[in-house]
Amino acid sequence: MSYTSAPVPAPHPAPTAVPAETLFPREECAPRAVYDAIRDELLLDGRSRLNLATFGTTWMEDEARLLMAETADKNLVDTDEYPQVADMEARCVRMLADLWHAPDAARATGCSTTGSSEAAMLAGLALKRRWEHRRRAAGRDTERPNIVAGANVQVCWKKFCSYFDVEARLVPLAPGRLHLTPEMLAEYCDDRTIGVVGILGSTFDGSYEPIADLCLALDGIQAATGHDIPVHVDGASGALVAPFLDPDLLWDFQLPRVASINTSGHKYGQVFPGLGWALWRDAAALPAELVHHVDYLGGEMNTFSLTFTRPASHVAAQYYTFHRYGHAGLRRLHLESRRTARGLAAGIADLDLFELLSDGDELPAFAFRLTDRAHTLGLHERGIALAMRARGWQVPAYPLPTGLTDTWVLRVVVRTGFTPRLAALFLDDLRNAARTVMRATVGVPAERGAALALG
Repeated sequence: MSYTSAPVPAPHPAPTAVPAETLFPREECAPRAVYDAIRDELLLDGRSRLNLATFGTTWMEDEARLLMAETADKNLVDTDEYPQVADMEARCVRMLADLWHAPDAARATGCSTTGSSEAAMLAGLALKRRWEHRRRAAGRDTERPNIVAGANVQVCWKKFCSYFDVEARLVPLAPGRLHLTPEMLAEYCDDRTIGVVGILGSTFDGSYEPIADLCLALDGIQAATGHDIPVHVDGASGALVAPFLDPDLLWDFQLPRVASINTSGHKYGQVFPGLGWALWRDAAALPAELVHHVDYLGGEMNTFSLTFTRPASHVAAQYYTFHRYGHAGLRRLHLESRRTARGLAAGIADLDLFELLSDGDELPAFAFRLTDRAHTLGLHERGIALAMRARGWQVPAYPLPTGLTDTWVLRVVVRTGFTPRLAALFLDDLRNAARTVMRATVGVPAERGAALALG
């Protein structure tokens, strides 16, 4: 296999090093010298396979990597010049519409995005515009719109509210309640609510919100008040897990109140960052004025995005993964991840110093914390995270959102490539990290620290 590139003049002599300076360089450098200098610097970054903080894909097959390299120079928005990639995008939308039980998958309404953040903002804009249309038709003002979600929403929803002048009504968490639940909706929803965001796979602990129950509660609110409030499902992670592992779970377009869904192809869709998808129930759910017509790239096309130019490589890779794995393959991959997550969570629960907040039974991800006894000894989750980083593991330590901000947790995300062997090594390192932190914090003898950590 060979690659071709434009001819270049003979390189200048290579410098001994490429300085990390802020001034724009004055002279040329030899390509290999620049490459080597940058590559050496990147060696200081963490190893992505050991990054248990991210939901983003860190492993892909060689064929998918090659397709990304071969399409990186293609502009996805230029559908006239690159019609096959544009058609692949449309096919992926139809496949997702079929997976999520859209009423008419063959004429699905959706698009790819640069990630779930953009997809969520597009869905939010559609909710806001539809609400404005309903208000104007009823002769009412369109001031002070709000959106309701749990305080556990990803930061992209806070950005949406800030950028597009929508009040964020975020329901605080509480002990034993780590996400939005139906009984909280009546207190927060009113005639200015443009929509409710249900999260299929919380960033904080991997749990699913009860989307069907949220819809049922909103049915009751409509019956009592007349407020017809749609639901958007933020399925950044779970919308490409639940269809394969939890086929009987009601959360998608089978629920009439669900107007739109987003997901990240770069999470459990097996594509490197960053790729998202936004889908609507039907064309009526996406106001036509949000879709813009473009004709200056040589053809005529429609676009609905917050960005414009971006490489086609991620769409090509997504099309590859859908066809490469199919339903059976993605079920196999995600089932392996869930089994690994549940096994690792059980192993952590067996250590006396830790307790689980979730166990990997929904998303292949879970959150855990130090026990109250460990806290009284002076231990903290940040110390555990730092001790694990010394072994190369990236494990986030963070406080829970509003309502539980005094509770700190650690989180593990299991993705394809995180094998049972790596999980066993992680558990050994966590056990050793607990011993190390305990000795450093409370000065207990090594043998007592081992006993406390091991249970």
